[in-house]
Amino acid sequence: MDRFDAMRTLLAAIEGGSLTAASRALGMPLATVSRKISDLESHLGTRLVVRTTRRLQLTEAGAHYVASARRILDDVEEAERLAMGEYRAPRGHLTITAPLMFGRLHVEPVVREFLQAYPEIDVRLVLADYVVNLIDDRVDAAVRIGALPDSTMVATRLGEVVWRVCASPAYIAARGAPIAPEDVSQHDCVLFDGIYGTNVWRFGRGKDAQAVTVKPRLSVNSAEAAIASACGALGIIRLLSYQVREAIEAGQLVRLLGALEPEPSPVHLVHTGQAILPLKLRAFWDFAAPRLRARIPQDT
Repeated sequence: MDRFDAMRTLLAAIEGGSLTAASRALGMPLATVSRKISDLESHLGTRLVVRTTRRLQLTEAGAHYVASARRILDDVEEAERLAMGEYRAPRGHLTITAPLMFGRLHVEPVVREFLQAYPEIDVRLVLADYVVNLIDDRVDAAVRIGALPDSTMVATRLGEVVWRVCASPAYIAARGAPIAPEDVSQHDCVLFDGIYGTNVWRFGRGKDAQAVTVKPRLSVNSAEAAIASACGALGIIRLLSYQVREAIEAGQLVRLLGALEPEPSPVHLVHTGQAILPLKLRAFWDFAAPRLRARIPQDT
């Protein structure tokens, strides 16, 4: 039995949620996937997974084994990259993640420039309004907005953005503009129910900060949908400055309570802090960081 191959098969099944998903991902017959996992369990003398009708469930022994197997396979992959010269020349595959709208506006253009400059590097760009786990999802670098938790991650600051409350001129003409934070709770609101979304909107800074709970008429999981709804006079929105900048400049939205905007949120480029940084990641870091920094408007 090839234990590395068995480990990869088990991980593919767990990450895909089923033996069928592993079969598709590995291009391997379903019976072979099942046999490799059974052989691994026989070799270890313990059950690693419980097969249910819907998905695979790890046993306690299986959870420990999968965590160790990930580390072992990562070490093997690192050794292979070193042997193939990845640390002598920038080449190979990178996975980068960023929030959806920020990625579309700022990261994707920089990635295009990077690919033109480094023809031996391929990039998978994951744009998502949820926090992607860099280790579990094998992500090389990420753009993160907001305070970073204490961790071993390495970060470089790119700039900052601020929460901005806006409404369309048509909405303001019909309903008036709030003149104090507490007025917002009496207005129709559109809630961006994404990674940073909340129905508790904060105004002001320091000891003068104030929290207002809003009752949205509409909740959406897309910043662009929230902006479109606000431009259509459905209600007031609260989004980050880079998200509404274009609509404000076009006169489609009007900034409200600007003097009471909260503290800016930092924007960072982060990686896991691995001991030996591959040249492909160092190349992207050195290339992308100054360009992303230049793209973030300092209008907070």
